[in-house]
Amino acid sequence: MQKLCLLIFTVILLILPSAAQGFPRAEVFGGYQYTRIGGSGGLNANGWNAAVTGNVNRWFGVTGDFSGAYANVAGVSVRAYTYTFGPVISTSKDGRVVPFVHALVGGFHASAGFGSFSASTNGFATMLGGGVDAKVAPHIAVRVVQADWVLWHAEGTTEKNTARVSTGLVFRY
Repeated sequence: MQKLCLLIFTVILLILPSAAQGFPRAEVFGGYQYTRIGGSGGLNANGWNAAVTGNVNRWFGVTGDFSGAYANVAGVSVRAYTYTFGPVISTSKDGRVVPFVHALVGGFHASAGFGSFSASTNGFATMLGGGVDAKVAPHIAVRVVQADWVLWHAEGTTEKNTARVSTGLVFRY
């Protein structure tokens, strides 16, 4: 978490001089997420979602997305963390409402514990989705919704029935 905060702080410092470029060079998102793991008969998890996007121009950028989802089922504590990266395409950043789509790839770490017993796994993660940001001030937007289809693959098993929905604040620099 300290490394993530240091990365966000560094990006903000590097981007501030370019704020007058006509479009935001960087966007920092933070907020709440709900994740449905396993589709029907699956698991509901709540947590946080954070992302840093570097914009190359008014419609194309590169995003690093990080999240944590937590659930407790019959005394079993479940945690899932993702770290994914990839391109994001949006309409022009000039509008009051900015829809976007992204394709992110990276990894995940999942763990479960019950009393003194625990197990964990690491694997490959893919997220395909998008959302809508609504500008509320010159450098602040509300991420009205971000919805992602999530694929996790680890140890020969693929979970394709996971969805994540996020909302929160976007700071544009």
